[in-house]
Amino acid sequence: MKQETWSNQKTEKFREDLLAWYHSEKRDLPWRKNTDPYRVWVSEIMLQQTQVVTVIPYFNHFLSEFPTIKGLANAPEDKLLKAWEGLGYYSRVKNMQAAAQDIMERFDGHMPNNPQDILSLKGIGPYTGGAISSIAFNLAEPAVDGNVMRVYSRLFGIDDDIMLPKTRRVFEEKVRKTISRDEPGDFNQALMDLGARICTPKKPSCKTCPVKEYCLALKTNQVDQLPVKKKKEKPVPLYYVAIVLQNELGAYLLTKRPSDGLLANMWTFPLVEVDELTYKQLKHQEKFADHQELSLFDQVADESEVYLFSAMLTDYPNIKMKEYHHGEVTHVFSHRKWHILALEGRVDGLSSYQLKPREEWVYPEKFKDYPFPKPQQKLLSLLKKVENN
Repeated sequence: MKQETWSNQKTEKFREDLLAWYHSEKRDLPWRKNTDPYRVWVSEIMLQQTQVVTVIPYFNHFLSEFPTIKGLANAPEDKLLKAWEGLGYYSRVKNMQAAAQDIMERFDGHMPNNPQDILSLKGIGPYTGGAISSIAFNLAEPAVDGNVMRVYSRLFGIDDDIMLPKTRRVFEEKVRKTISRDEPGDFNQALMDLGARICTPKKPSCKTCPVKEYCLALKTNQVDQLPVKKKKEKPVPLYYVAIVLQNELGAYLLTKRPSDGLLANMWTFPLVEVDELTYKQLKHQEKFADHQELSLFDQVADESEVYLFSAMLTDYPNIKMKEYHHGEVTHVFSHRKWHILALEGRVDGLSSYQLKPREEWVYPEKFKDYPFPKPQQKLLSLLKKVENN
């Protein structure tokens, strides 16, 4: 499709029509109460790959816990992760804290007010930098996300694959040419609202679109063909067994994940990675009658993780495993899918157990103080459901 080029007059009329619609119909969102750069920053980071309806309560709670950049910079990690619990992609909030500490050191505790310095902060890329620059500081900087690429691909007939990194520059150039110089923040937010509410991926509301007269895809009956987006690869499956181990005092064994990598420093039941065959054998095992049934754990994918079983089976022969596993939970990350089988056991006489580094016995009433990733939350829900049946 040949991309369309607009005259200056058409561009100006487009700005006016889009902004008029936005001023009349914009969503009432808590981060739009004012243009404080910290609030803008927090909201934009939270909104990455997360729906607005999900973000709203998290945003309000986060601002109550960490109302300033200084408060974010000085926050204890466990408290920070707990406030983010359930949002996923935990590197986002860790990068935010690192950036806040950088702001305290380099910019006297104030968000810098030029795009170059904003982009120098950890975790802030072109989209977030453009959003902060335009909304908080009224700078005519593009903020191009998936919504904006979808809108502009249809408006101008851009059929470049939006999954390719180089394509972003095509859209950034288009937005930079059309963005309002007087109200760049409102213009960018108008595009976000338009993509979220009107120019949706499927069944867009073209009849009620405030800028439909500018849309080349609508004129050429190609709305459903744009944007061009290659299919995502299927996530790689990984298989785990969660050992839900309780001692005679009613506390559960939790382990803190490594300080780097996926779900860094989050707390979970001990997870042992197994290969697919082992997982399926365990899943379909009718009964775990004695320790010999657990010999399948000799086949775990990572031998370093088998210490939990070998140590306990050797030192504490009174481990009592439940006869049946409690079921399975799954969770999809961006490039991988976890399958987790919950196997529960009880250990008497373990109150004096010498905990290994990053292990703790935790009572259920204290779970609220520990940051849990989504898979762990799903495991807790599964156990609660089992208990109630």
